[in-house]
Amino acid sequence: MTDLIKIFVAAFLINNIILMRFIALCSYIGMTSDVGQSVGMGLAVTFVTVMASAVTWPIYYWILKPNGLEFLEILVFIVVIAALVQLVEFYLKKSVPTLYHAMGIYLPLITTNCAILAVTFDQITFNYNFVQSIVFSIAVSLGYLLAMLLLAGVRQRLKNSPIPSFMMDTPILFLTTSIIAVAFMGFAGLIK
Repeated sequence: MTDLIKIFVAAFLINNIILMRFIALCSYIGMTSDVGQSVGMGLAVTFVTVMASAVTWPIYYWILKPNGLEFLEILVFIVVIAALVQLVEFYLKKSVPTLYHAMGIYLPLITTNCAILAVTFDQITFNYNFVQSIVFSIAVSLGYLLAMLLLAGVRQRLKNSPIPSFMMDTPILFLTTSIIAVAFMGFAGLIK
């Protein structure tokens, strides 16, 4: 149980996928102009990440590795992620059409979201068992959601702030992200 807590805290705060590893910055910048969109994107990525982790772990350890097919790992993982994204897209289109339209091009791009692919590779690299992989994927996904919500909240405040013209849009977002990332560095010694 202690190991699971350490895995969760490490993936959620200490090694936050966006703020400490700088993975998945495209959706981080693109989907944080509105808090509602950030939550929708974060939840969609969370669902796909956890499901991808749950599906790719047994595929790797029960099919690919025993048959010496580890070289197919990237291809198989991308196919699994693409299939899961199609399920999410179908669900959102039917159940939550406003979120589906708000996410626009970013919804199909979840397929190529490097955070999801990174989680599926990391669970293999870190040699996690199935339960550890699920906890890890949940923690990474919630860390992704946390980072999205933090920047979305800051962006809401920046809309009414006097910002010099040369810092508008992308420069202020990267500066803000770096300040948030420095704050997250304070968690570095939390787990030994």
